[in-house]
Amino acid sequence: MKQSVNYLDKVPARNEKFKWSQNDAGIVTIEVPNRGVFHFLAQKLLKKPPVTYVHLDKTGSFVWPILDGKMDVHLLGQKVEAQFGEAAHPLYERLVKFFQILESYGFIVWNR
Repeated sequence: MKQSVNYLDKVPARNEKFKWSQNDAGIVTIEVPNRGVFHFLAQKLLKKPPVTYVHLDKTGSFVWPILDGKMDVHLLGQKVEAQFGEAAHPLYERLVKFFQILESYGFIVWNR
């Protein structure tokens, strides 16, 4: 039997192996180094860049800097709602999907 996960109780933290920056408009960019044999060949033969830059949207750029590994998704959702109001709705569905995507790329780790 498949057990469902309650993401609201989970505590995300940034994976510190990824460098990131925030521009003057507050948009976060995560740097993803392209390593490995395939990437090496692609860089040499196809002139692919050694680093890929992932730009987050406004909501993601608000959440990313406050991922301290102490706040659970529920509390983060409250902060997002205070910042964006109705524009963030459906709040927790969007927030959980955001964290699922970040997790799939290894950008976050779960502390609990």
